[in-house]
Amino acid sequence: MCACARPSPPRLAKVCLGGRGAPGPPPPQPGGAAEARRSGGGAGLARGAGVALRAMPAARGAARRCALAGPPLPVPPPPLLLLLLLLLPVLPAAGTEGKARSCGEVRQAYSAKGFSLASVPYQEIAGEHLRICPQEYTCCTSEMEDKLSQQSKLEFENLVEETSHFVRTTFVSRHKKFDEFFRELLENAERSLNDMFVRTYGMLYMQNSEVFQDLFAELKRYYTGGNVNLEEMLNDFWARLLERMFQLINPQYHFSEDYLECVSKYTDQLKPFGDVPRKLKVQVTRAFIAARTFVQGLTVGREVANRVSKVSPTPGCIRALMKMLYCPYCRGLPTVKPCNNYCLNVMKGCLANQADLDTEWNLFIDAMLLVAERLEGPFNIESVMDPIDVKISEAIMNMQENSMQVSAKVFQGCGQPKPAPALRSSRSVPENFNTRFRPYIPEERPTTAAGTSLDRLRTIWRTMQHGVTDIKEKLKLSKKFWSALPYTICKDERVTAGPSVEEDCWNGHTKARYLPEIMNDGLTNQINNPEVDVDITRPDTFIRQQIMALRVMTNKLKNAYNGNDVNFQDTSDESSGSGSGSGCTDDICPTEFDFVTTEAPPVDSDRREVEASATQPGCSLQTLLLIFLSLLLQRQWR
Repeated sequence: MCACARPSPPRLAKVCLGGRGAPGPPPPQPGGAAEARRSGGGAGLARGAGVALRAMPAARGAARRCALAGPPLPVPPPPLLLLLLLLLPVLPAAGTEGKARSCGEVRQAYSAKGFSLASVPYQEIAGEHLRICPQEYTCCTSEMEDKLSQQSKLEFENLVEETSHFVRTTFVSRHKKFDEFFRELLENAERSLNDMFVRTYGMLYMQNSEVFQDLFAELKRYYTGGNVNLEEMLNDFWARLLERMFQLINPQYHFSEDYLECVSKYTDQLKPFGDVPRKLKVQVTRAFIAARTFVQGLTVGREVANRVSKVSPTPGCIRALMKMLYCPYCRGLPTVKPCNNYCLNVMKGCLANQADLDTEWNLFIDAMLLVAERLEGPFNIESVMDPIDVKISEAIMNMQENSMQVSAKVFQGCGQPKPAPALRSSRSVPENFNTRFRPYIPEERPTTAAGTSLDRLRTIWRTMQHGVTDIKEKLKLSKKFWSALPYTICKDERVTAGPSVEEDCWNGHTKARYLPEIMNDGLTNQINNPEVDVDITRPDTFIRQQIMALRVMTNKLKNAYNGNDVNFQDTSDESSGSGSGSGCTDDICPTEFDFVTTEAPPVDSDRREVEASATQPGCSLQTLLLIFLSLLLQRQWR
């Protein structure tokens, strides 16, 4: 379309539409310009049109080809004509639509994503409708932009989950193997003790087997997370065993419940079982604390990794992902991938909260490595549980050898018991005891199914020791995982053009170098992130819960390495008691805790409970005089 002005008469001109009814350009009009300069109104119009035409060569050339046609029209005021001339270049010329870029590549790429091509244009269209991508000529409709935005969200979630697969499988697979081994070890140790004690002690063991069954039941309950205090449980086992043994070595007497309770209070003072209880307490406590806490650590690591890898991107993150991954489609550049540094800024903005997990995660991994050393050391659970039947039998032999001295001192402290009925007292001690409780010979351990099972466990344990070394290496590799996650994702050739490609990559606007600097890690460092709108004043509550779960587990692991068991009790639960708790549950970790420790006794220490109750006789029918004499004898005895 073109327009021209003919200054004749002075205030009138003709406006023509190029090519309307004219086979060719009309001949020039001589003298027209001079006449226009001589006219007052024509002079202003000529000057205004001349400025516009000098600024727009294309318009000026079109004006020269204009021919007069049709009836004369009134000349508009000069400003309006000037505006009309200024708007001429933006109006589409004939044949412009045929030169628009094709969207063929975009259609092909869009279809490969599984989307319908019904709404995809064949050629670029105006992009004023776009909300995320640049509003220029585009191959995207509003419907396409919405679908690609959801696709970018889905792909980001999958990328995070795929990238964290290594960490998650490390904890899942190793937890399963360790847990299976420890459970099988406990079951076989109990089975081995039962088989050997039946062979060695016969009916006397079978009549008192519940003492040993309760021991293993409590060990299993502790390992599986029950509220069991190992030290108290072991003390109770030896006290109960003393009560049963004391009756067997003194069948000529009848012992009331109160009297047997008095006997049990002398376990630490008399040391009837020798040094076995103290040594076994140290070994069992440290081995079970390390084993249980290590498996709990694997559980917590597994749960945290599983939960954190399931990301929920914010609206600002989704916009940034769409702009990075699929705005190239809308610009007709579906094969151009994002610049590496551009990807890093987007990922650091989207994963800002996950990066804050890194500090506590690294401390957790270090603590896991410490406890893994305990599993390889002298207090590993296999070296404790395999010979536990030998150790308990050794304690029984010590009791047999010291039976006379033990009985005499108990009689001094608790008083003389009542004689048993004639039927029982007629059986002498040697006949009742020594023929049944013969020395335990380790070489007589069974070669039946139980023995074969223990041999298999030793093989499994050797394999597990290699597994400990293996998991230590994998744990080391998982350090700094969450802060390195953006770099790991942006290395993926499916996502970016790679670090080496700096020019031929998508920078968020076009195919060119990405200039902004890379942000540091963590939420607070995203305040100036050029790609993602991040509210640094609102940390992710879910991520903070995982940080707390790691912190709790790290404290437990550190205590386990030192031989101490820590029970984390929710302060809101006033009825909960002390003992060895299970720590965090699978879904919720408490946020406030009381630290109640159960310390394993030092190897060379001799813990003795000196309590007033232990010095009092348990026989309620004694006279006050006998009680007084008993107390005096006990002080002399000490």
